[in-house]
Amino acid sequence: MLLVLILAAALWGVGYIAGVSRAARLVSVGALLTGVIIAQLVLPEGNPLREATGGSAAMWLILSGVVLLALLYGRGIKALRSRAAPSPMSEPAMPSDQFSETELERYARHIVLRELGGPGQKRMKQARVLVIGAGGLGAPALQYLAAAGVGTIGVIDDDAVENANLQRQVIHRDADIGMPKVFSAQHAMVAQNPNVVVLPYHRRLTEEIAAELFADFDLILDGTDNFDTRYLANRTAVALGKPLISGALSQWEGQLSVFDPATSGPCYQCIFPEAPAPGLAPSCAEAGVIGPLPGVVGSMMAVEAIKVITGAGQALRGEMLIYDALYGESRKITLAHRADCPICGSGAQSAD
Repeated sequence: MLLVLILAAALWGVGYIAGVSRAARLVSVGALLTGVIIAQLVLPEGNPLREATGGSAAMWLILSGVVLLALLYGRGIKALRSRAAPSPMSEPAMPSDQFSETELERYARHIVLRELGGPGQKRMKQARVLVIGAGGLGAPALQYLAAAGVGTIGVIDDDAVENANLQRQVIHRDADIGMPKVFSAQHAMVAQNPNVVVLPYHRRLTEEIAAELFADFDLILDGTDNFDTRYLANRTAVALGKPLISGALSQWEGQLSVFDPATSGPCYQCIFPEAPAPGLAPSCAEAGVIGPLPGVVGSMMAVEAIKVITGAGQALRGEMLIYDALYGESRKITLAHRADCPICGSGAQSAD
């Protein structure tokens, strides 16, 4: 029996080194076991070959049955997981304009707000919001937009969940490590509120897709951590006349603003004409960030989104809110439009 097991291991190992597929290796080992079983059944008792391969067909039949059951079990588990896994190609049905009894009860605390009411909640249900990034800022913004009843929420991110993300990106779980962030976020949002439609885009925002993607949404939230994407999002939003809610984090401090020059105020590039030199604005990975801070600023971004969608209150157009978590202070500063801005200034049209 030991001889047969050694031969089977040798066949598997040589096949693996030679790059033979797993299926082909299984076939070769199966052929060996089949030959051994046939030899046990055909050869007479006492035959040297039969004795060398165990002397009985019964134990080989039992072993083969156990292996077959294990393979079938693994195939079944894999099939169930593939059915449960999210499909990036599937397009969920668009939300209905009518509220169910469940939704009316769920959004009751919104509906009784004088500034929102039923009309405001209906505008949220009809709204289409795109969130760039499912990380520190995107995680809480996505959670609260879904919980609030924003009808269609897009999320674009090319990253996967890592262990180091879980200290602050609370939409993701330990079991999601290795999963693309957009699908992890989609699972959490739909589990929390199945009445919303989540559109995941597992890719990086690029110049080639930005305009077409933004055109499908009413409002853009930028929660990215790199300036190339920030400037691209700003250019595209200004060109299409879409409001852009931008947030940023560093260590203990966060800031956010609503850039909407089509209505009033400056665009992002009016305030930040150029990206800072390398090292002057380190990322969270380089400088660190206190865990709850993204939750505070990302939630504020969701509040601004609701205000822009419904017209409630006064959104942060032409203003920037700065929150200092270390000292528990917040302040607002006024932002000015630049006439020479290449994106929204007087020279922008001629430059195009």
